[in-house]
Amino acid sequence: MSITFTESAARQITTFITERGEGIGFRLGVKRTGCSGFAYVVDVADHITKDDVLLENRGIKIVVNTEHLPLLEGTEIDFVRQGLSNSFRFRNPNVSGECGCGESFSVDAHGAR
Repeated sequence: MSITFTESAARQITTFITERGEGIGFRLGVKRTGCSGFAYVVDVADHITKDDVLLENRGIKIVVNTEHLPLLEGTEIDFVRQGLSNSFRFRNPNVSGECGCGESFSVDAHGAR
């Protein structure tokens, strides 16, 4: 099982958690939405539940619900600054299509690989 961060994403997450003053790591998930089916959900993880898997990359704990893991396995998370916009970008090998606005994604009928 692997989910990874680029150096830029790791730096951003570490800074955010430090400035927030609390949190054990980075929570990554998905929700059903958008024109393609799923959207990424990111937040600071304050706790781990029995339904979570704990991963680690670049010294950052990554908390993922076991239900979401098949859709996220192998994802690399980057943090990109373009002009006045800052955002996380996801390179997910399980994605079979994305909507035109880039807010949602789909996986093939057979699910994640």
